[in-house]
Amino acid sequence: MATERLAELLSELKLRSGRSYEALGRRTGMSRSTVHRYCRGEIVPDSYGPLERIAKACGATKEELDELYRRWSQAAEASQPDELDASADPVGRPTPEVASAPVAYAARAVSAGSAGSAGAVTPAEFEGTTYPSDNRNSVSISSYGPPEVVSLRRRYASARQRLVVIGPWLAIVCLVALTASAPMASRSARQAHAVAQWITGPAWVSPPAPVPRTLFGVTLNSSTGTMPGFRVGAVRLWDSGTRWAEIQPRRGEFDWTVLDRHVAGAREAGLPVLFVLGGTPEWASPGGPPAPYPDGTRASSPDSLADWDAFVRALVKRYHGRIEAYELWVLATDPRFYSGSIENLVEMTRRASRIIRAEDPRATLVCPGMGSLWSREGQDVLRRFAHLGGYGFCDVAGIKLYQRSASDPPESMLALAATVDRVLHEAGIQPRLWSTGTTYSITLERPLDEQKARDYAVRFFLTGLYARKANLERMYFYNWGGTKIPIVLQAEGGAPTRAALAVEQLQRWLARAESRSCGNGLAINLSENVWQCEFTITGPEHRYTATIRWAVTGTADTTAGPKATMVRRLDGSAEVVRPGDTVTVTEEPILIEDHP
Repeated sequence: MATERLAELLSELKLRSGRSYEALGRRTGMSRSTVHRYCRGEIVPDSYGPLERIAKACGATKEELDELYRRWSQAAEASQPDELDASADPVGRPTPEVASAPVAYAARAVSAGSAGSAGAVTPAEFEGTTYPSDNRNSVSISSYGPPEVVSLRRRYASARQRLVVIGPWLAIVCLVALTASAPMASRSARQAHAVAQWITGPAWVSPPAPVPRTLFGVTLNSSTGTMPGFRVGAVRLWDSGTRWAEIQPRRGEFDWTVLDRHVAGAREAGLPVLFVLGGTPEWASPGGPPAPYPDGTRASSPDSLADWDAFVRALVKRYHGRIEAYELWVLATDPRFYSGSIENLVEMTRRASRIIRAEDPRATLVCPGMGSLWSREGQDVLRRFAHLGGYGFCDVAGIKLYQRSASDPPESMLALAATVDRVLHEAGIQPRLWSTGTTYSITLERPLDEQKARDYAVRFFLTGLYARKANLERMYFYNWGGTKIPIVLQAEGGAPTRAALAVEQLQRWLARAESRSCGNGLAINLSENVWQCEFTITGPEHRYTATIRWAVTGTADTTAGPKATMVRRLDGSAEVVRPGDTVTVTEEPILIEDHP
């Protein structure tokens, strides 16, 4: 009865959450079948911890957690195992025929463990002193040893009683087979039902470091030289009238008019410029495949790298000290923008690096942009470029972080950051990272509604901050000035959108902030859909701590910390809070300030 009441409450919490057994298993570090059996009341864990994790993943309140603990205590007490009884068959298996040898019986019991048959002893995880299996039976551990051994001993004892007519010597044969087979069954069972290690704590904790202004970058989709009408920290030039083919329409002839306007506008606004190289002129590669532009721009590298050298040298000489950084090709992983070999791209990178370092040693060199990283092909290009030593010629690796779909949460970009980190780690390098763009198909995505556009624009940059431990330093949002994209910050000639103003508010919050940690979910004692980053902020009169908190999807109730005094919102509003107050979190990030 106590077990049924425990299962009833757990099932109610699961049903209310709307989450599947598999989803709860992922969020609690358990197998799907283990969660299912807990909710069905088929097993009662020896410790309360597993049930507490499930309940928290379902959004249980404090009162519900207290009630769950009470019911678990009663069920655990009621389910204490009796002493081993050699005359009973604890697993309820059919009685073997007298003609079956004990060796065969033991062999079937052991092989069943690896095959997942009924009656097999297959522990799913270690929870205190109980090993729940994926079948209806569980075995409590006593001083007799591992559950597999206990179960097999019981089976052996039962079989011995039934087969006594065969003779005592068969018991010796069975015991030898049991001793040899039990370790193998144990290893097989554990491997088959291993679960992820449960780790608590933030995703990262580091000494406080200033949030760089340049984290908040945008790519200009304009050729007028106008800068954004809201606060940003850096600008990048692409689709801005500055492709190689547009600047040098013929060999030996340069038109710097548009680039001069951009550089002058950025200088007046105090914004560092990232110039992107790419777009080979038709005259430099007449037989190359065309790029997606109407002026004959080619996707190939130039037929003669001397033409590449000449353009890079003329560019850097003219803008020495005025262009902060150079991205040495726009998109290396997409044949619409680069159709040459990776070996040739590494050589172009090496030559450009040598020229730029000689002409402007203080300039930052960003290796060719690597996109399409959701695909195996894109990852292979990144891996090949790294193994050929391409990153040895740059200061920064350029990557393209974006969601699979514009409607996916921005936090999903962290999967790409992890992929990049793994590939570069395999190559034995850990360069600084700048996210310098998106995917070619971004203009084909549906526009987001106003609220989601605002939330996602802010969380785009928060995701970049969250990836600090992967060496990510900058996020260049694509784009400013254009309107054929899911999130519009400002159409050129128009006013900043609510999304742009929210990004500006985020920058105000973090203007004098130092980041300390980021984390999410149950690992930091929050609901599974809640994320946060923690900061130390230097105010006009004192330093204080603060937290930016948001929900990836939906809403969640959280608790104000022991020093909380104020909650600030992206629209500029604020409300006073006290320690212990309930703070409801939505998909819109909020700032929770503490008193000094």
